[in-house]
Amino acid sequence: MKSSAAEIIREYGPFSGVDRVNGVTYDGQQVWIGAGDSLKAFDPATGKTTRSIDVPAHAGTAFDGQYLFQIADDRIQKVDPKSGQVVATIPTPASGCSGLAWAEGSLWVAQYEDRKIYQVDPHTGAILRTIETTRFVTGVSWIEGQLWHATWDDDGSDLRQIDSRTGEVLEVIEMPPGVGVSGLESDGAEQFFCGGGSSGKVRAVRRPKRGSGSGSGSY
Repeated sequence: MKSSAAEIIREYGPFSGVDRVNGVTYDGQQVWIGAGDSLKAFDPATGKTTRSIDVPAHAGTAFDGQYLFQIADDRIQKVDPKSGQVVATIPTPASGCSGLAWAEGSLWVAQYEDRKIYQVDPHTGAILRTIETTRFVTGVSWIEGQLWHATWDDDGSDLRQIDSRTGEVLEVIEMPPGVGVSGLESDGAEQFFCGGGSSGKVRAVRRPKRGSGSGSGSY
């Protein structure tokens, strides 16, 4: 297992009217955050807030290329970012769900205390696969065939790549003491966007430049 200290490239926020950053996702231009009673977007180049949609946003956030998905208590809302309307909902696969990601036609839903990540059918909510992890799971993200998730518990917070078939930990990026990660998303290239919980911040963390063939498995 590889381990390294996180390189924080930039901090965004705290943002006006945001007491806590829950989920985080990226639509290719804007970073979206679940901010309790709203979804908000900001420009990662300037850090300025660009959009706000009034929907419950209590945990993970994801983007499938057209729609936003947002956990609100025991359901996952499908949100049209153009109109701001919730166009569909499905149940969460368990209680206490935290992170959310989109990859290869599925939603990937993190369950915090049970240390699990569920692959879920976005249309029906059916559980397609369950991956067990070794620490409390907050955010989750897929990048280039690699499954990454964030952790946050009494021992601190980190980002870890795991084998999607076995749950084996392949790489760990340790966050600095006192810096937690509440949501996680890749920018599709060389950095992760990490929600900072009650700090109200989002931090950009450099993604290690290594090959993606180290047993990461496929979707």
